[in-house]
Amino acid sequence: MLHVHSLQIGYADRTVVRDFSLDVKEGEVVSIIGPNGSGKSTILKAITRVIPCQSGKVCIADRELAALSSKQLAQMMCMLCQSNSSPSDMTVEELVSYGRLPHKKWYERLGGEDREIVEWALHHTGMHAYRERLVVSLSGGEAQRAWLAMALAQRPKVLLLDEPTTYLDIGHQLEVLELVRKLNKELNLTVVMVLHDLNHASVYSDKVCVLKDGQTCVYGKPQEVFTMELIRSVYGVETDIQRQGQDEAPRIHILRKIQEESRDPIESIGY
Repeated sequence: MLHVHSLQIGYADRTVVRDFSLDVKEGEVVSIIGPNGSGKSTILKAITRVIPCQSGKVCIADRELAALSSKQLAQMMCMLCQSNSSPSDMTVEELVSYGRLPHKKWYERLGGEDREIVEWALHHTGMHAYRERLVVSLSGGEAQRAWLAMALAQRPKVLLLDEPTTYLDIGHQLEVLELVRKLNKELNLTVVMVLHDLNHASVYSDKVCVLKDGQTCVYGKPQEVFTMELIRSVYGVETDIQRQGQDEAPRIHILRKIQEESRDPIESIGY
């Protein structure tokens, strides 16, 4: 579904991401994790053409994104940023309706099919009862669900989420991630998201991509990726990892930070 090949991304004279590749199958949830400054959000911005790539290419459903118009890109892919804002007088229903704009000409109003899709998106995100509420009046978790409803109304093939649990308390973090997983399973929606919490990535992902210094260390299933050695090398912390079964998501317990000079290097694993 989504194929990223040998991306190199930078700002001015500084290269941030080097030779980044990623293959995401239809219906998979992939989490990108890594320390601050490793290039996670930069990769999402490059995939959606918010920032240019120095080299490499991105394809979705066998179509190269560089050849698509902005409207065509918006019909196939949607990205939600860490923080999203709306006009103070915008209702939830109005926000969700904006998801239909990539499918309309500039002079067209929403038709019956568009209204049905908006209703469908409100229903799937549990926001139907909030449709007349102002977006600015919602709690953090409710607002994130409203933006997810807008993304669903866009009917993308791929949904990109940049730290969707930022600014949320623990309960609302789990609520949002459970909703993302539910939408993924019910709609076969392909999701790529940036996360900081290793346990969230372990539990809610089919695959995990670990970045360090702008390069991929490991990409694979959580059961294969999360080891004490890898976390020690990438994050500089000691951990205890519990594994209940071969197919169960590992549970990671952070124990302590280690001294910089005692960290072991880890070689990148190829594709």
